[in-house]
Amino acid sequence: MSQHRRRRAPARRPGRGRVVAGGAFVVTVALGVGLGVRASGGDGSPAGSARSASEAPSGASSPASASPSPTRSYPLSRAPRTIPAVRSHTAARGPGWRPARGGRVVVTDASLADEGRLTASELGLDYAGEREDTRPGDVRLTLGGGRAGAPESYTMTVRGGGVTIAGPSDAGVFYGTRTLKQEVRGGGTAPEGVVNDAPAKPRRGFMLDIARKPFSADWIEDRIRELGDLKYNELGLHFSDDQAFRLQSDTHPEIVSRDHLTKAQVKQIVDLAASRHVTVVPEIDSPGHLGAVIAAHPDLQLRDARGVPTKGAVDISKPAAAEIVDDLLDEFAGVFPGGYWNLGGDEYQALTVRDPEASYPQLAAAAKQAYGSGGTVADLTTGWLDDRAAAVRAHDRAPRAWNDGFYRSASHQPAEDIEVAYWTGKEIGARRPAVYLGAGREVINYNDEFLYYVLGEPQTFVYPTGQRIYEQWTPRVLRGTEAVPARYDAQILGGVLAVWCDLANSQTQDQVAAGIRMPLRATAQKLWDPRKPALSWTDFRALATRLG
Repeated sequence: MSQHRRRRAPARRPGRGRVVAGGAFVVTVALGVGLGVRASGGDGSPAGSARSASEAPSGASSPASASPSPTRSYPLSRAPRTIPAVRSHTAARGPGWRPARGGRVVVTDASLADEGRLTASELGLDYAGEREDTRPGDVRLTLGGGRAGAPESYTMTVRGGGVTIAGPSDAGVFYGTRTLKQEVRGGGTAPEGVVNDAPAKPRRGFMLDIARKPFSADWIEDRIRELGDLKYNELGLHFSDDQAFRLQSDTHPEIVSRDHLTKAQVKQIVDLAASRHVTVVPEIDSPGHLGAVIAAHPDLQLRDARGVPTKGAVDISKPAAAEIVDDLLDEFAGVFPGGYWNLGGDEYQALTVRDPEASYPQLAAAAKQAYGSGGTVADLTTGWLDDRAAAVRAHDRAPRAWNDGFYRSASHQPAEDIEVAYWTGKEIGARRPAVYLGAGREVINYNDEFLYYVLGEPQTFVYPTGQRIYEQWTPRVLRGTEAVPARYDAQILGGVLAVWCDLANSQTQDQVAAGIRMPLRATAQKLWDPRKPALSWTDFRALATRLG
């Protein structure tokens, strides 16, 4: 491509009245836009301006009702320093909270047991299970709170020597525990007051090419833990390409490369990811990038009119080509239970020549048979993508494809529900992101200018830097350095930092982990709140070092 636990929803918490206690003194520091307002994304306004209590975001707890009784013994708390930064903090006076021997984590719903056990183990506390009673010093996890309609939102209240993290879903509660973990790691104490937080974008991902370069299961699991702490919720695995097919297959063991992950290892990866609220998004790219399949089935390789084989491409006029790909899609739908699937669809070499119909007469004939006398190879290739989308849709997966798998010249357009993974404007007949957005499509940002970490820096690629992402990129910057108009913001679902291993031996696994460390953190910040961050890059980098 560079070549370049579902759980029940809680009842909505009733609104709270605002009763101002005499003598109370609180302010709200908003480190992002108010939770009731969509982030504008890249408008230049800082995400760290002060906000008075009367300007508290919609759905936020009332400062007076959420804060402890004022006391002259403590200074007004400061907003926590985390990555990504919390978007609203209501300051208060009090000692804050720090883990202590004998402290407990309790949950009010059995569905939060995983989050409770993990938090207890990380903070050195006892997990006390499901109970309604609390003791001084407890961390209490509960369903409810957060912001209506925002399942990943949460409210964290630190007062009276304890902590309560509430969210409309277990995911929101989990993100609250990540904030608490970072507060303790960075400063030892969670500051008094109330955090109201939610992401600006619902898709926050990292993608890894394990086809060109094998990565160990342990390395992948380490990245999942890192992703969870940074509040990412997707891990893409590109495991099939010309170089290798890296997962155990029972339907087609003949295509599997010697160095591969077993299904037992994949299950462990998927289970760990689920425990961190990270969905694993698999990718079997087709009809190009299938060299590993072709190596075992050379009869499926596309050949031109002179009989010359076309690299990585299967002959989509042959029913057997579709059959083997669908076998794999059906098999791995049982391995990856998440809701998304990347179908690839890019760089089909039959469409890179001047006259595809003349160069590949068998494809031209199949296109006319399927789409009438005006049918083209682009139409036939689009039909292939639609058929593969139907195959994963049958398993309740939402299909996704690279933007250069949507062809300008095709009269037959892909199904409207196929998400566009926009990575480049370098393809033949390149179209700007606004073309896809204007047609009503939903887009995920993989901008190769900022978000592509390509091993060996081939062609014009350079390793992305955290500073450049932090200071110049927002989810609306889909291609190059130019942002699309703000009216399209809701159609941009989020973004993904991608590692491609074109020159696989250019870096070791450890070097890759070190190289993506700050880009991952910068991307996490801009997907959580795309506005200009409150911290300078120097301060952000120092914070990352302190948090580990």
